[in-house]
Amino acid sequence: MGIQDMIEGKKQWRAHVARIKALPPDYQIVYKEMQRYLFKVGPTDLAGEDLLPGIVDFFEEGAAAGKGVLQLIGSNVAAFCDDLIKESPTYADVYQKSLNGNPGTDEK
Repeated sequence: MGIQDMIEGKKQWRAHVARIKALPPDYQIVYKEMQRYLFKVGPTDLAGEDLLPGIVDFFEEGAAAGKGVLQLIGSNVAAFCDDLIKESPTYADVYQKSLNGNPGTDEK
């Protein structure tokens, strides 16, 4: 990754954060909880996907329609996040696969 790629990535992240700050306060709180949960659970391709920007798009549409954030996602934030990433491998899956490998072998 070159310097230009890092600069572009930082610009994109700052634009993403600005979109979050433009959301109503309840949406911001739920988004931060979702982001924290997703970073903790760790879908391995989170950085490469459009998952987080897609959530912001979804929230912007809901806010524009005058809906509360819990009307959009329900009361269980973790369950909503799990549904979003159910097809994505997580770091827990990778770890489990490494435990299921043959003892004494190096799986890299």
